[in-house]
Amino acid sequence: MNTLIATDLDRTMIYSKGAIKAAPTNAAIRCVELDKGNAASHMTVDAANLLQDLASRVPLIPTTTRTIAQYKRIHLPGEPFRYAITSNGGNILVDGAPDHEWRSAVVDATNASGASLDDVSRDVHERISSDWVDKFRVADDMFCYLVVKLEALPPTFLAEWGQWCADHGWSASQQGRKIYAMPSTICKSRAVAEVRKRLIEEGELDSAARVIAAGDGALDAEMLMAADAAIRPRHGELEALNWQHPTVALTDKMGIEAGEEIVRWFAAQAA
Repeated sequence: MNTLIATDLDRTMIYSKGAIKAAPTNAAIRCVELDKGNAASHMTVDAANLLQDLASRVPLIPTTTRTIAQYKRIHLPGEPFRYAITSNGGNILVDGAPDHEWRSAVVDATNASGASLDDVSRDVHERISSDWVDKFRVADDMFCYLVVKLEALPPTFLAEWGQWCADHGWSASQQGRKIYAMPSTICKSRAVAEVRKRLIEEGELDSAARVIAAGDGALDAEMLMAADAAIRPRHGELEALNWQHPTVALTDKMGIEAGEEIVRWFAAQAA
């Protein structure tokens, strides 16, 4: 094989009801995630069929900021996948099981390079209030995030906390109602590079294989830039930032139809 595909999931490949409502479609859709028995995420039927075919021909790596448990709620067409990346690159799943050596190396690097997760958690709790924070969550014991009330979010919070994070080896970014604090040692591009190396060693990829990628959020930007070619949808955090890069294409469409456009772009690139 001469191509590896690494794709973000939420609002890139799969879409919640809210995301579909923000950019309505007349296309037939298929549920690809259940949460407590309720339909949670969707693709267009055409996108699902195309992805199923593509994953049978080309190594496809789901690459998400979701925790392992959140990722396992999804039934993406083309599964089971030999490799998947969760926790923003903090975990690599091999045949569905976390690679403990990779995780340990990431945690050790985080602890050696700056503030610990406990340090970050303590600092943010001194800054937040239940008046505008609905939830504080720790994800896979690797990073943390807030779920906020956007209308009540203090206008200086993200900049001020982001500066503290940057001074301590972390970064802060906002995706919708979620505000993440992520160690600089955890990123999708490093995990994608590791999976590419392993697939080459296993004989599944040519040594000169290209990486193509897709994503919509600031946490995807490094992965998109590191890929040989990439695409992002015309919605999401990167769109709001008007983020562009010479090797990153933009979809023509928004919402779930952009997800289908991305799958078609993958197929054309991998042909």
